[in-house]
Parts: sequence; C-alpha cells; structure tokens
Amino acid sequence: MTYPETLDYLFNALPMFQRIGAAAFKNDLKNTEALCAHLGNPERELKCIHVAGTNGKGSTSHALCSVMMEAGYKVGLYTSPHLKSFTERIKINGKDIPEKDVVDFVEENKAFLEELEPSFFEMTVGLAFWYFAKEKIDIAVIEVGMGGRLDSTNVVLPEVSVITNISYDHMQFLGNTLPLIAAEKAGIIKPKVPVVISQKQQETFSVFQSKAAEVQSPIYFAEDYIQVKRSGMNLSGKRLFEIFDEGKKYDIEIDLQGNYQEKNLPGILQTIKILKSLGWKIEDNEVKNGLSSIVSNTGLRGRWQILGENPLTICDTGHNEDGIRLIVEQINELNFTKLFMVIGMVNDKDISKVLSLLPRDAWYIFCQANIPRAMEAEELAKKAFELDLIGEIVKDVNLAIEKAKNLASKEDLIFIGGSTFVVAEINDL
Repeated sequence: MTYPETLDYLFNALPMFQRIGAAAFKNDLKNTEALCAHLGNPERELKCIHVAGTNGKGSTSHALCSVMMEAGYKVGLYTSPHLKSFTERIKINGKDIPEKDVVDFVEENKAFLEELEPSFFEMTVGLAFWYFAKEKIDIAVIEVGMGGRLDSTNVVLPEVSVITNISYDHMQFLGNTLPLIAAEKAGIIKPKVPVVISQKQQETFSVFQSKAAEVQSPIYFAEDYIQVKRSGMNLSGKRLFEIFDEGKKYDIEIDLQGNYQEKNLPGILQTIKILKSLGWKIEDNEVKNGLSSIVSNTGLRGRWQILGENPLTICDTGHNEDGIRLIVEQINELNFTKLFMVIGMVNDKDISKVLSLLPRDAWYIFCQANIPRAMEAEELAKKAFELDLIGEIVKDVNLAIEKAKNLASKEDLIFIGGSTFVVAEINDL
C-alpha cells in the first residue's frame, strides 16, 4: 500500500470520532488491550507521563515534551486530533512519525485490524505505542483523547499522571456535572503513581482526593505549591511569568501566547519537580529553555496563534465554555477598532452557552469545517441570531477568512475559531 492508500483505509475503514462523533466511541478498553497484546504489549516497555483534562492538556503535553527534550532525552509525544497531517499525532523529539512506519504498521497488522474492527483512535494509540517501543525512546508524553477512565491511552502505567482544567465538554459521554466529568478524568490515576492536578477547583477537589486515597496515589494540587503571575511580554514576543515556588521566586518566558497558559504552568512545573524526585535529570536552565521553545521544539500550532498583522489575525482551537470564556477575556485586552469573528462549530454539543459568551459588538462570519460532525453554517447562524449576534454565512473556512480580510481595516481584529476543525482548515496555519 502507498501512504495515501493507507490513510484512505484508516480514515474510511475505521470509525473516526473526529469525523463522525458518537458512533466511533467505544465504552471499554477491550479492543485496545487486544491490539496491544497482538503487538506484544509495547505499552509495558514505555516510561511515560499521562495527561488528561478538558482544557490545557495539549499545551501541557507539548510543554513537558519540550522540557524533556531540552534535558537531553529522546521523547515520544502522542496527541490528538491532528490539524494538518495524520503524522502530527505521533512524534519523537518533535519529528512526525515517518509515513513508511504508518504504512508498515497497517500492512503488518491489517488482517488483525479487520478482525478486531477497532476505532480509528484505538488503532492510532496502538500505532503510537508500537512506534515508541520500536524506536526505544526514553520517555513518552501521552495525551488522553477524551475522558480518561475508558480512553484507549489508559492502558499505560505512567511515571506521573497529570490532570488539567475540568470544564463542560463531551457531556453525552462523560456526564453533565463537573464532579461526574472529573470522575472520568480521575480514571487515569493509577495505584501509588503520583498525580498532579493543575487547577484546584472547588467542584472537583474531593473527587480527585478520594480517588487518589482509594489507590494510595500521592496527589499534588499544583497551585498549593506553585503560584504563577503574568508579567508582560519580552522583545521577542514571548510571554513572561513570575513563578512563586515554595519560597523561591523566579521568572520564565513561554512561547505560547494565550493568557490561559497561566493556568497550565503550575501543573507543568509541579510535574517536572516530581520527575526530578523520581531520578530524571532535569536542570533549571533546561526547564526555562524548554518552556521558551515549545513551538520550535514540538511544532505545536493553533493556540492563540498570530497569523498576521494589520489587521491582527489570531486563531485558537478553544471550543468549549471555559475555553471560549478565556479567549473572549484575552480579546477584550487588545486594542482594535472593529472585531470580526470567523466561527464554526460541531453539531454534537450544546452550543448555547458558548454562543452566549461571544462578544455582541462583533461582525460574525459563520462557516463550517469539511467534516460530517460540523454544524451546518446556516444552523449555527440561526442560533447565533437568536442571541442577537449579527453577521453573515460563508460556508468555506478560507473563503470566510478572505471575506473578513476584505471587510477589515488595518486597525481591526480578526479571530478564527470555535472548533479545532475550523482552525485545521486555515490555509496559512
């Protein structure tokens, strides 16, 4: 098989949540366990960091990968979904898995895959574990896809588990209250393995504490140990933060632009402290270098990413209630004359709360990503108009962006987002 033929097989033969939603969801780990057993249980050979959460788990995963790379380790990184290329999901030291390895994996295991009928995500997790074990990495950073307890990645035994922000997302699978969602995320907490909770949230605190006590896991609510304060931007455009760490004060810079990184940093830094206590050699300057080079080391894109100036054009993959709230807060800190919002969403979520958070004084251009899960632009616009948002419909993402550029003056702001899949289709990303 050629690589395009292999991708076509994976995207079309296996149920893919990214494209079709609920029909691809599996509510147990049996397929993953069977696939791993067929592959010789490569996950048992891996030392790893396991990262779950609603918002922030992608940034946290890339940040930890970057720090471990600076410390001289050979680091695997598994994340999802991809923005441009399938191979983005599986990296070693910032380099995508070679297309040949994807082809070889499918060819070697095609008969078993067709017998097992795993989801696209289950297959991808197996591929990542197989590739990391084959390449003899030192450590992997494994990002949970959705939830935690029943996520395909939850067959690993990590060095440390990390759980970032908990907010409302995927409620049809994870529950409709924050404690229920947190209980699913807490499923990655393993017996006697330390767990870091990035944000101490009143509604979820007891859920994590109870689960950790049940399995005798040391638990660290990162904000109890490390406080982070934004302190501006340096001349190279990197964000500056003051860190207060158990009596020590120091500054770091980070090359991710979103204000919300302030919420991720306590968990990142506390996780690094735990890794050091477990014997991983990580120097202070390696931590600083790693955090200032996340984008260049790992290739992370789509997190408050500036695409152009005059007019200032920004995209962000934030798509749920908490994510949109933080995006709007940061938009409100900027100076501009008029705001243009190029927005598309998916069709399997209650978007009313997200829409209610969006600025009323913007001009909206409603679009839809080219996937079956995308909400029809007309339906999105109808719901938005009911909430007094104003604008127009341009279905194609890039034509919608062009329309915004034609309408905007140099002093205006264009924001593109509402869905990871809208950001993924931006030509200039």
